[in-house]
Amino acid sequence: MSLHPLFDAPWIVQIHAFAAIAAFFLGAIQFSAPKGTLPHKTLGVVWIVLMSAITISSIFIRPALYPGLPLVQWFGPIHVFTLITASGIFGGVAYLMRGGADLKRHKGPFMGIFIGGLIIAGGFAFLPGRIMHAVVFAG
Repeated sequence: MSLHPLFDAPWIVQIHAFAAIAAFFLGAIQFSAPKGTLPHKTLGVVWIVLMSAITISSIFIRPALYPGLPLVQWFGPIHVFTLITASGIFGGVAYLMRGGADLKRHKGPFMGIFIGGLIIAGGFAFLPGRIMHAVVFAG
């Protein structure tokens, strides 16, 4: 394992990767810790900010890796997760802001983001040829 491939990557990739790593561990803590407490609410806000940073940074990763890439080539199939994650963030936050009976409903979108955005999409980052594959499996 070597962090050099990640540190050699463009800054937007570094932000994306470190925010994703932090959001993964923080999300795991959130799901297992007591709900409704001040730490849960505080860490939840931090998790939403991290997920927002991941979502926004994901839009700019391809142009950062391939400077001069035309706008029509910015997006690939993995960017479906960007749209789904953004939708989940807005949906989950809307439930939180409504409060009352809707408060418990925020779990659905946020659990979906965790599984779809961090576990499934994050898993693609470890495929051969990707930066995180080089980080974990570099010789």
